[in-house]
Amino acid sequence: MSMDHPEWWQTTAIYQIYPRSFQDSDGDGIGDLGGILKRLDHLVELGVGAVWLSPIFRSPMADFGYDISDYTDIDPLFGTSGDFDALVRAVHARGLKLLLDLVPNHTSVDHPWFLASRTSRTDPKRDWYLWADPAPDGGPPNNWLSEFGGSAWTFDAPTGQFYCHSFLAQQPDLNWRNPQVVAAMHEIMRFWLRRGADGFRVDAIAHLLKDPQLRDDPPNPDFTAEDPPTRRLLRLRSHNLPELQDVIAGLRRVIDEFPGRLLIGEAYLQVEQLAAYYGRDGGGLHLPFNFSLLKAGWHAREIAALIGRYEAALPSGGWPNWVLSNHDRTRIASRVGPGQARVAAMLLLTLRGTPTLYYGDEIGMPQVAIAEEEVRDPFGRRVPGFGLGRDGARTPMQWDATDHAGFSTATPWLPLSENFRQANVAAQRGDPTSIYNLYRRLLAVRRSRPCLQVGAYEPVDPQGDVLLFARRHGRDRVLVALNLTGRPAAVELGAGTLSGKILVSCFGDRDGDPVARRIELAGDDGCVIALAPEATILPAAD
Repeated sequence: MSMDHPEWWQTTAIYQIYPRSFQDSDGDGIGDLGGILKRLDHLVELGVGAVWLSPIFRSPMADFGYDISDYTDIDPLFGTSGDFDALVRAVHARGLKLLLDLVPNHTSVDHPWFLASRTSRTDPKRDWYLWADPAPDGGPPNNWLSEFGGSAWTFDAPTGQFYCHSFLAQQPDLNWRNPQVVAAMHEIMRFWLRRGADGFRVDAIAHLLKDPQLRDDPPNPDFTAEDPPTRRLLRLRSHNLPELQDVIAGLRRVIDEFPGRLLIGEAYLQVEQLAAYYGRDGGGLHLPFNFSLLKAGWHAREIAALIGRYEAALPSGGWPNWVLSNHDRTRIASRVGPGQARVAAMLLLTLRGTPTLYYGDEIGMPQVAIAEEEVRDPFGRRVPGFGLGRDGARTPMQWDATDHAGFSTATPWLPLSENFRQANVAAQRGDPTSIYNLYRRLLAVRRSRPCLQVGAYEPVDPQGDVLLFARRHGRDRVLVALNLTGRPAAVELGAGTLSGKILVSCFGDRDGDPVARRIELAGDDGCVIALAPEATILPAAD
C-alpha cells in the first residue's frame, strides 16, 4: 500500500451504530434501518466516512442479533430487505461506505443448520457444529468456558452428546474445520457484497477454531477473584489457535473478489499477537481491531509506551487502527471522565491509523446506570458483579431535549441517560465549545491534512502528564499536545524550536492562535499545532 495512493479506509473514520439504539422510525421503541436512513445526514455533518452496523439479520434476539437464524434476511425488528437496499443507496449517495457485522463463529439454535444437526448423529449437518460425547463421569467433554459464564458445553438429551458454545447455549459454535461450513460462510459474504456492502467487521474471530482433540485449557496462575470467570483458564486450546490464520486468509480471498472492500476482525489480544492477523504477506485482515486503549491507564507515559509497542508490533505494510469505545465496553466519557473525553477524542483522531467512533461518543454520552430489574444483556444477567453487563453502553442516542430524546415516540427499549436534555445533538450543534463541534473540527482537520491521514507517527518525550507526538508527511507536520489531567500544564521543548499555529484546541477558544517556544494547556485540554517549516521537534529518547 502506497501512502501516495492510500485506500479509502486509510483516510477516513468509521462510525459504529448499534441499530437498536440509534433511531426508531416506526414507534416501537427500538431503532431500525428506517431510523438510520433518517439520520445519515448527521454522519455527513460529523465528517465520518464509513458506517458499521451491528447485526441486523434475522434472529431470536437471545443476544440481540449475535444469534443469527438466517444470514441472508433482515430481521423484521429492523425492517425489510427493501429497507436495506434503500439504506445502501442512500449511504453511497452521500459518499459514505457501509460495513456489516459478520458473525461466523456461531449461529442461533433456531438456524435451520442447527435444527438439522441436532436431529440425529448421522444427519448431514451434524458435523457443521462441534458435538462430543460426555466425559467418563457424564459431564462436559472438557473444561472450556463460555464467555457468558459456566461451561462452554450443553447436553442435548435426544442424541446423547454435548454441543459447544463459546457464548450462550442459544449460540452453538460452527465447525470451521468442515469445508462445507467454510464454503457456506463464503457464499454469505458474497451475498451481501453483491448487495452493496463495502465490507465486514468479523465478530469473535479468534474463536473460530478449536483444538480438534478437545484438550483442556490449562489453569491461569494469575487469576484473581476480580477477573471475569473466563480468565480462570489460559485459553490455549479454545481460542486464537495458530491455524486460524488460514481461515482468515480464506475470508480475505473472498473480500478480494470485490475490489475496494474492507475486512476488519474483532479479537481482544495483545498488540504483539494482533500482528499475525494481518496475514502472511498482508493476506489477512486489513484491520485487526486494536482495543489497547480500552484498558490503558490514563497516564502520558503509559499511553506513549502503548503506542510505541503497537507501532513496533505492526508487520510491514500493516495499517494501524484505534478504538475508544464499543457496544461491549464502558463508554469513554465514563471511563476517563467527561473532561478528559475531549482529550480522548483528540487522541483518537490524531494517532496514525484508522479511528473507529462509537455512536454517542461525539456528544460525550456517559455509561448509563441500569437498575438490576431493567438489565436486558444476557451477560449482565449471567455474570453478575461486572457492572450489570453491557446495557449501559447501548442506551438510545440523544438527539434532542424532547421526550425520549428524539429517539422514538415510544418508551425506548433501554432507559435514557439522565443528562439527555442537556447533552444531545441539537443542543451541542449550536454551541461552538461543545464536544460535538470538537469532533467535527478534528475530523475536518484530519481530512485536510495529509500528515493526519497517512503521515508517520513521531514520538516526543511526555512532559509530566502531557502526552506529545508529531505526525509528518513530506513538509506537512503537526504536533499534538494532550494534557491528561484536570490541572493546568505548560510544555517547553528544550533544545527544540517550536513555532506554528493551533489548528484545533479542545474548547475551540484558541484555534488559529500562534505558538512559539511554550505550549500552555488548561486542565482537560489539548491542541493540534501546525508546525512552521523552521520548527524542530526532538524525538523521544530511546
